[in-house]
Amino acid sequence: MKSRFLKHHYYSHGKLLLTSEYLVLDGAQALALPTKKGQHLDIKPIDQEAIIWRSYLSTGELWLDYKFSFPLDSNDGRGDAIYERLLSILQAAQKLNNSFLNTRQGYGIESTLEFQKDWGLGSSSTLLANIARWASVDPYKLLDMTFGGSGYDIACATTESALIYQKTNTTPIVTPVTYSPHFKEELYFVYLNKKQNSRESIQHYRSLDQNALAEERARFSRFTQDLLSCKSIVAFEKLLSEHEDNLSRILKTPTIKTQLFADYPRAIKSLGGWGGDFVLAIGTASQMDYFRNKGYDTIVPYKEMILGE
Repeated sequence: MKSRFLKHHYYSHGKLLLTSEYLVLDGAQALALPTKKGQHLDIKPIDQEAIIWRSYLSTGELWLDYKFSFPLDSNDGRGDAIYERLLSILQAAQKLNNSFLNTRQGYGIESTLEFQKDWGLGSSSTLLANIARWASVDPYKLLDMTFGGSGYDIACATTESALIYQKTNTTPIVTPVTYSPHFKEELYFVYLNKKQNSRESIQHYRSLDQNALAEERARFSRFTQDLLSCKSIVAFEKLLSEHEDNLSRILKTPTIKTQLFADYPRAIKSLGGWGGDFVLAIGTASQMDYFRNKGYDTIVPYKEMILGE
C-alpha cells in the first residue's frame, strides 16, 4: 500500500492541576487530573506539496485554515501569531527528528477540540502532544523548544488516570495514582468567564525570590500527598484553604475567594494560573446557585470533567 493512502489519528486529554501550581515549575510534587475531553488530530496524505491545516472548535466551527509551504523554514510574512506559533512547533519537531516532513509529501490535517478553547484545559498542550506523537519526538523536549512550562499538561495528555507529577532537570517523574474521592459529589469546576494567559502567570512567578522557594517546594509537595490521602470533606476543605493561603502569601496576590467570592461559605481553590480559567468549588448542587446568581453559568461536576469518573 502506498503511503498516500495511510491515515493517522492521534488524541490527547485535557488537564487540570489540583495542587502546587507555579511551584511545580521548580520541582514540587503536583497532583494533576486529565479531563474526559481533549483534542483530536487527523492526518492524511494529499497530492499537494503543502500542509493544509484546519482546526475546528468544539461547536464544529472552522477556527483556523492555514497553508504551510515547503520547506517549512519559508515564511509567507502573514504576521499571524497563531500561524507563527504552529509553524514554530512543526519546525521544532523537525529539529528533533530530521526525517519528519523531510520530503515534499503534503498532508491534510484536521485538529478538533472537544472542549471550549477558552476554558484553559489545554488547547495548546493537547495539540503539542499530538504533534509530538506524529513526529515521533519527545514531547517534553518539544515543549521546552516551544511553549515552555512544567510539562504536567503533557503528562496528562497521554495518561488514563490521575498522576503525581514532578519536574526534574532531566526526564520528569510521572507517577499514576488512583484518585476518586468519595466526596466527589460535592466537587464542582466553575469557569471564571475569562481565559488566563499561563505564560504571563509564569513570568510573574519567575520574578519572585527563588532562594526563598526551596522550603516552599517541600511544603507544597506535602500538600499534594496530604490531599491524595485525604478521606473527609472537612479535612479536604481545610487543606485547600491552607494551600490557597500559602500560595497567596508567596505570590503576594489575594486568593480568588477573597477577590470574588468572600461570602461563599465553603472552600474555593484556583487551578493552574491564578486569575482565570476554572476554580474548584466545594458545595452541594443547590449551593452552586451562588455562582450562577453572580453570572458564572459554566459549572461542571467533577464526575463529568475528570477522566475515569
